[in-house]
Amino acid sequence: MNDENSILTYYQGIRDGSITVGKWIRMLYEMLVDGMESKRWFFDQRKATNAIRFMERYCHHNKGPLAPQRLTLSLWERAAISDIFGIVDADGLRQFTEVLWVVGRKQGKTIIAGGGIGTYMAYAAGEYGSEIYYLAPKLDQADLCFSAFQFNVDKEPDLLKRTKSTKSRGLFIKETNTTVKKLPFTDRKSDGYNPMFYVADEIASWPGDRGLKQWEVMVSGTGARREPLGLAISSAGYENDGIFDELFKRGTAFLNGNSREQHLLPLLYMIDDPEKWDDINELRKSLPGLGESVSVKFILKEIDTAHESLSKKTEFLTKYCNIKQNSSVAWLSTETIRRSFNIGDGFGQKLQLITNPKGGFRTIEEHQEMIRTADAVGPEGLKWQMKMRAEGKITAEGNRLTLDDFSECYALAGIDLSQTTDLTACCLLVQRGGVVYYFVRFFLPREKVEEATARDGLPYRKYIERGLLFESGDNFVDYNDCFRWYADLIEKHHIYVMQVGLDRYCAQYLQAQMEKYGFHCDTVFQGTNLTGVINTTEGMLKDGTLQCAEDNDLMKVHLLDAALKTEAETNRKKLIKISRRAHVDGVACLLDAMCMRANKWEEMKNRLRNEG
Repeated sequence: MNDENSILTYYQGIRDGSITVGKWIRMLYEMLVDGMESKRWFFDQRKATNAIRFMERYCHHNKGPLAPQRLTLSLWERAAISDIFGIVDADGLRQFTEVLWVVGRKQGKTIIAGGGIGTYMAYAAGEYGSEIYYLAPKLDQADLCFSAFQFNVDKEPDLLKRTKSTKSRGLFIKETNTTVKKLPFTDRKSDGYNPMFYVADEIASWPGDRGLKQWEVMVSGTGARREPLGLAISSAGYENDGIFDELFKRGTAFLNGNSREQHLLPLLYMIDDPEKWDDINELRKSLPGLGESVSVKFILKEIDTAHESLSKKTEFLTKYCNIKQNSSVAWLSTETIRRSFNIGDGFGQKLQLITNPKGGFRTIEEHQEMIRTADAVGPEGLKWQMKMRAEGKITAEGNRLTLDDFSECYALAGIDLSQTTDLTACCLLVQRGGVVYYFVRFFLPREKVEEATARDGLPYRKYIERGLLFESGDNFVDYNDCFRWYADLIEKHHIYVMQVGLDRYCAQYLQAQMEKYGFHCDTVFQGTNLTGVINTTEGMLKDGTLQCAEDNDLMKVHLLDAALKTEAETNRKKLIKISRRAHVDGVACLLDAMCMRANKWEEMKNRLRNEG
């Protein structure tokens, strides 16, 4: 093998179309290459080459027709190994300390992870006193991955002579004081573990809360290690709200550019279009070893079987296509969120050209697009846009609109009360100049501000100073403050709310109070029934026709923390949090308001357009 940069070679194949991958793998390698060019991280060729050479020299197939031959890594495998071991930070340490490797069935993931990477970490890349664990809910499941490691030791005299088998410590490598053992789930805290490397096989089948806690025990035990590594490998599965969903949400958030942590590597091999589940070319996205580790003939046979049975089709979609029946994925990309705040937004730039024709047009097509944009906005809307730009309230750096800029406008609203001891969010949705703008205000109990600041790592005091967050009540949110905010929209700002969407758990007395005042209220159930609303919201955010009216940093955080759980068969989806500690109350109230827009648009559109 030449000392090639397998990452660049693989990426070149992706770009020129000679290698077929799904969107997540394409996004990953675009990000990795861009990161190397921008020096966000660095590539150490020596470290990548050492790992690849070791695995091809000391590691073997332990099952199937290729056993007991040594491994010969394919380009996609060499690229993945290079991602893990070759990408380093400014100090020369591995950038990624956790890896989620999702790939379809019969792609050799257990051999590579348990046999290849595990053996390399034990004998060549660990520290003195390393602890290596093969994890699974039960001991016999952990043995599936551990046996690939054991097979390498038995087949290689250089490894065997360094290794001793013990009853209490598993395998023991005396010269480095390293232990290697299989470990079933345990309720022990992290105090007893100091892992250098741990591998979790088929995490999609790990039982929800226990599996998540087991992974967290391992992660928390690595604090004293310089270059620890946790490797989770799996095809998709059926368990919900467990470690697979947690890592998948974190991984997709990283790829979308939303992540605040930079140490999880998501290798997500899965098809893009579930409708093409029986298309052999689409399947190359989830089965990168198709034609090598598994034959095309075998997969075609499995497809035929799946066509005859709904249960077999579900199994095929899950295990070969990696389409989880209820998958959870980060929702919005950083670019979409930037557009939501009119930061470098294409729609806003078009309006800038219209309102400043001296800028000129580069092409006939661009000129025609400007005309279409002007038609969409309308003459009154264009006048309003021009006025706001002249006043510096709509700029390329973002919107700086105020409630008074929408005086005498008709609007819609949404409320998400959440828990009375935590954040409550209220949204105002108002259209002007062909764009739907939203304001969001948050409420938090006065005695909970410092606690929330420490818990969430967010400057809630700053948000209070900027008028984005209000202290409400002492230990519980006083819902009268929510009512008062909406009443002030009418009394102080002359904004007329036509309809209010409230989540179904909304306090009845708040709804009664608002209806007594004259607000028209509808209940919104935050479930998969909002699929259409979610799709419309996403489309408008991407188009730049749904924008936050002001620079609301707390709302940005909530948008970044938003994820979707999607049903594979129906493609119905619902809003969830990217992690247990995240907050999406601002997004929930926006969806409540957008639901009112979907339900009432035909009836109220002449007023809601605010074109008069």
